[in-house]
Amino acid sequence: MDASDTHIFTPWTANVIDDDEEYAEIIKQAEKAIERGILPIRILAGSSGSYFVRNPEGKIIGVFKPKDEEPYGRFNPKWTKWLQKTLCPCCFGRGCLIPNQGYLSEAGASVIDRKLRLNIVPKTRSVRLAAESFNYPAYQRHLVSARREINYNVGRHMHGKRVFEPKGLRPKLGSFQLFVHNYIGADVFLKQIEQNPLPKEVMDKFQKQFEKLVVLDYIIRNTDRNMTNWLVKYEVQEAPERDQLLQTLSSPHLQSDTQVDNNNLNSQASGTNTNEILIAAIDNGLAFPFKHPDEWRAYPFHWSWLPFAKVPFSDEIKSNVLPYLSDMNFVQHELCDEIQRLFSQDKNYNRRLVERQLSVMRGQILNLVQAMRDGKSPYQLVQMPGVLVEHIPTDASSGRKLFRHKFYDRYPLFSWF
Repeated sequence: MDASDTHIFTPWTANVIDDDEEYAEIIKQAEKAIERGILPIRILAGSSGSYFVRNPEGKIIGVFKPKDEEPYGRFNPKWTKWLQKTLCPCCFGRGCLIPNQGYLSEAGASVIDRKLRLNIVPKTRSVRLAAESFNYPAYQRHLVSARREINYNVGRHMHGKRVFEPKGLRPKLGSFQLFVHNYIGADVFLKQIEQNPLPKEVMDKFQKQFEKLVVLDYIIRNTDRNMTNWLVKYEVQEAPERDQLLQTLSSPHLQSDTQVDNNNLNSQASGTNTNEILIAAIDNGLAFPFKHPDEWRAYPFHWSWLPFAKVPFSDEIKSNVLPYLSDMNFVQHELCDEIQRLFSQDKNYNRRLVERQLSVMRGQILNLVQAMRDGKSPYQLVQMPGVLVEHIPTDASSGRKLFRHKFYDRYPLFSWF
């Protein structure tokens, strides 16, 4: 058999990404790896089919979540979810979310992160990939194998001729999130610092990163933020001793007769420590609801019970975020319109439902701005009543958009759940 026929995979449609060369290169590396038989590895955890994608060297570079393997999807490989959906359909899923749009939610969270310059969501976009390790129905696999076998037999007797086009398994549409290295789960990190507290300046940095997570989750109304799907990286980096000496020179307590040789200062090689702490917000697929949770469960933000949530928003995060969120033009054109363009890519796009999603998001932004201006903490923020900011249809020729505020007064049966 020809070497080119070794693997079932042959791409049908190439991903065209012309506005982000770095991301496009990573997708090309993923495609090359699959062609060479370095297949994505299914992630055992979670309620849907998701995969670690590798590059040709075998290093994990991303997480791919196919649309049709989501919890609501037809080809979800997790049999427990299939059983739950089959036997208990009334208790399955989240009634405030649009089914089978988790991949758009993942990409939408990345859009909000980029627009607000939060830099806590690993870059995520919707792409198409095909690999034998994905969950395909048996008939598709048999069809591809049969065509390949026929082509092989015909080619042996007719000098390379083919009966069928050499197409493989159909590429799956889904979200591709860049993989982050050297991060640990928030639950592990918080246990560690409880036993071994970090210096105050490090915890101040963590507090600011935590506030960015709050801003993101609250705006997109994430219904699945628990302690296992946000990550923390803490690194201690060595800095040249020159920096320490310069800091000493600038101290007001320095004696007037102290002298330092500049040549010796420049030649110092040993170092002191600087600390870097970052948060990565992953698993954003259960966000952007079209209404506030009002049925069985409230889907709370689990970070709201942490002591960090009791601290009012810092001046730094307010100065970084408020200028954007206070500008209704920015909210509408840079956030809402961008999300609508993204969600319109889905074949089941429903403009009315997407507008309801945007009404929730606008209301969340309104609450967030008010809480920051009033000096409230994240804990106080999540206790504010839900608000919808609905778009009022007007004459398109006027060029104006009108909105109305509406308090959402329906609450789930088990608000503590």
